[in-house]
Amino acid sequence: MKRTLVLFDIDGTILLTAGAGRRAITAALTEAVGSADAFSRIRFDGKTDPQIVRELLAAAGHHAEPAEADVQALCDRYVTLLEAELRDPRSTTTLMPGVAPLLERLEADERVVLGLLTGNLARGAALKLRAAGLDPERFAVGAYGSDSGHRPALPPIAAERAAPHFGRVPRGAEVVIIGDTPADVACGSCIEARAVAVATGMYTVAELAACHPHAVFADLSDTDAVLAAIHD
Repeated sequence: MKRTLVLFDIDGTILLTAGAGRRAITAALTEAVGSADAFSRIRFDGKTDPQIVRELLAAAGHHAEPAEADVQALCDRYVTLLEAELRDPRSTTTLMPGVAPLLERLEADERVVLGLLTGNLARGAALKLRAAGLDPERFAVGAYGSDSGHRPALPPIAAERAAPHFGRVPRGAEVVIIGDTPADVACGSCIEARAVAVATGMYTVAELAACHPHAVFADLSDTDAVLAAIHD
């Protein structure tokens, strides 16, 4: 049986899409409600796609709680536009430093179940991974923004989906969440998961360290040190 579930965030942790996601989701909202100067002031990092849609609607002056069906329709349109953005020859998706060798080492470790924990919709996550040259099937389990718009709800979902690999639902130190935002550090507290923070997004090492993760790195390029933090 497996001993450790390792869950990766995507944007800012595994890869960067050079703004393709922001362009696609703001385009979807612009189609629906018109352009809003306030869109540029909404931060996306650490949030789920449905949460971002709701915040963009509010920024456009739609302060009433949107219907779930309307949010879903906007999310679906966003993914369609994202696919076009990522296929554009001018689009560049890059892996973050150290990600490729770290994934290889984790995949080779029989103790590990590799997974995703991301605010991306599942379809959007797969599109971004493929754009970076990664097969989504490498990740045995996942929890996505399409499962819940509330990020703290995602770790229990991922843990439940990993149960067949463990013979039970893993929790505590058996679950490690790797991400680049304070939200990634905090979201696993409901299952007492450990967080490994990486400052390859919009937050510095010092800002992430202040959130008290199990470990924090400038990037994931020191594979042995990251693996030690995961298994410590």
